[in-house]
Amino acid sequence: MKTLHADIVTPDRKIFSGEVQSIQLPGSEGSFEILFNHAPIVATLETGKIRIKTADGKTELIKGVGGVVEVSNNKVSVLLEKAESI
Repeated sequence: MKTLHADIVTPDRKIFSGEVQSIQLPGSEGSFEILFNHAPIVATLETGKIRIKTADGKTELIKGVGGVVEVSNNKVSVLLEKAESI
């Protein structure tokens, strides 16, 4: 399976960095999922769960508080106001 690189950060620390199969995000217009070769986007995020399916098939959950996501060339950058692992 093809993967993409994801970085999730807050102003004070890096929460996650690595290869993922998919990442589900709480968009301000509703939840959405990013997969390999997703079209480039920039979107705002609401408070909610971020579900990451890592390259090895494991699932990680993060609670994010507000932010933005940018997707381009199989790289996902998530900038959050606050975050914590669930």
